[in-house]
Amino acid sequence: MARRTGSRPVVRLRSTAGTGYAYVTRKNRRNDPDRLVLRRYDPVVRRHVDFREER
Repeated sequence: MARRTGSRPVVRLRSTAGTGYAYVTRKNRRNDPDRLVLRRYDPVVRRHVDFREER
């Protein structure tokens, strides 16, 4: 069963702490048309920081 990626593309979330750590997730393009910003745990600095979508 193939997955359609038209409305839910795979995006890479890069840490704003400058560590280079990244998460990979999917986003709904219809609900979030602009760049995604999520607060996640960065194990390099050992705290929660903002992760921004990179293209």
